[in-house]
Amino acid sequence: MDQQGHALVIEDERDVLELLSGHLDRLGYRVTGAQTGERGVAMALAEPPDVVVVDMLLPDIDGREVVRRLKADGRTDHCAIVVCSVLDADEIADMPVDAVLAKPFGKAAVAELVRALADRREAKP
Repeated sequence: MDQQGHALVIEDERDVLELLSGHLDRLGYRVTGAQTGERGVAMALAEPPDVVVVDMLLPDIDGREVVRRLKADGRTDHCAIVVCSVLDADEIADMPVDAVLAKPFGKAAVAELVRALADRREAKP
């Protein structure tokens, strides 16, 4: 399978991190992971990924702060940002993200999301 790019998964629950990473890997992404928001932001700024999947409820800074920091830094302007959350849609509706992946999710939902992000990326000038 052709390499789709680099995906960074920021998720504190190891089993969810491994599940998301596995799905993205099978879809052709090179995947790295972080279990804290601070670590994820540092990784994204050091090597900007094509896609960031961030959990909203992290042990240090929350997903909203991760997104704020990534959006404030020009190095991550091209990144598609996906929020992965059990939170109510109203609680994340105002976030400047490309998509929301509701927990619990299945393999098909991840694949559909990745296809949609790829279509958006190809449609941009």
